[in-house]
Amino acid sequence: MLTVRLSPKLEARLNRLAKRTGRPKAYYAKRAIAEFLDEQEDYSIAVARLEENLPAIPLAEAAKRLGLDG
Repeated sequence: MLTVRLSPKLEARLNRLAKRTGRPKAYYAKRAIAEFLDEQEDYSIAVARLEENLPAIPLAEAAKRLGLDG
């Protein structure tokens, strides 16, 4: 369980969004936290890669590894 205090302005925005979409505020809070964590984890990987002086991966190779080379 997590309790978060929002500024009145931020809470009002969240309330408007929830009311407009018919979704609970918790839905948007969970999505926002998940997205933030994804971004932070990606950032941490990138920083670690830079600090370890690992070789760069060319875009074409990255696309191939991800199956995006179609």
